[in-house]
Amino acid sequence: MKTITFFNNKGGVGKTSLVYHLAYMYADLGVSVVAADLDPQANLSSMFLDEDRLEALWPDGDHPRTIFGAMQPLLDGIGDIAQPHVEPIDDNLGLLVGDLGLSLSESELSSQWPKSMDREPRAFRVLSAFWRLLESAAAAREAGLVLIDVGPNLGAVNRAALIAAEHVVIPLAPDLYSLQGLRNLGPRLRDWRGEWRERRDRNPVVGLSIPAGAMAPAGYVVMQHAVRLDRPVRAYERWMERIPRVYREAVLGEPVSPDGPTVATDPHCLATLKHYRSLMPLAQEARKPMFALKPADGAIGGHAQAVQDTFRDFRALAVAIAGRCGLHLP
Repeated sequence: MKTITFFNNKGGVGKTSLVYHLAYMYADLGVSVVAADLDPQANLSSMFLDEDRLEALWPDGDHPRTIFGAMQPLLDGIGDIAQPHVEPIDDNLGLLVGDLGLSLSESELSSQWPKSMDREPRAFRVLSAFWRLLESAAAAREAGLVLIDVGPNLGAVNRAALIAAEHVVIPLAPDLYSLQGLRNLGPRLRDWRGEWRERRDRNPVVGLSIPAGAMAPAGYVVMQHAVRLDRPVRAYERWMERIPRVYREAVLGEPVSPDGPTVATDPHCLATLKHYRSLMPLAQEARKPMFALKPADGAIGGHAQAVQDTFRDFRALAVAIAGRCGLHLP
């Protein structure tokens, strides 16, 4: 099972849309996928499911068929995690449904982090809960890939989600805020990786599956806000020029020479994607990925060509991520 998290502590960079489209693309490529919504805002779940289905999964009271519901017995101190419900989306695609209640686990996940240094069994059960739920969900779907969506913050929920990740893909926008986000999350990822490495060997619970916490940076994806003649408009070029240097310094902890690579030549850049503004409303209405839109969905004329471009772009990105993460494509 490969686990890949898409993370930036700056919101609005297209992270959830990337997970949604890549989940469908990998399924189309023949990979069995679980998309895991570990963002307390549950935006990924709302992309996959209509309101009627979400209302059924989020009734008044307990939500046993969500990620939070599966954690609740452990958080309430009455047992361990429950078997997670995986919502079937397609033949090769299932969804671990998100829940706004997930934010209620923040304090427990935070308090158990220092306790794990004292070898407390409950601390390791709580901190490994996301990982074990992902394992169970993948086993139930016979999935070889889990794509994880998380919120745009550096809190305890995200720390627990990130230690369950073998690889991390960082979506970026070419702007000042994304660069600052890189400067914030890079050192934090390295800290979390080192701190979890200290803790792993202190686990006293025999047979408890705990994650390696590799959090290996797989690269970044630049989501272009505006494109003119297939080139970023000038307002964004200045920020794009800085991305390779900041990524190396902040995320990889590497020194950078003044004549370093550009985004176009940087091997850590997985893709630069256009902002398909005209397609997204059609895709949301049809409740399908942009590259699966048909003329019946309104993808006619120029939209039809844009659909083909989107398919090509996301297929290339899926192949690039697979190559970087050691994922075999059928």
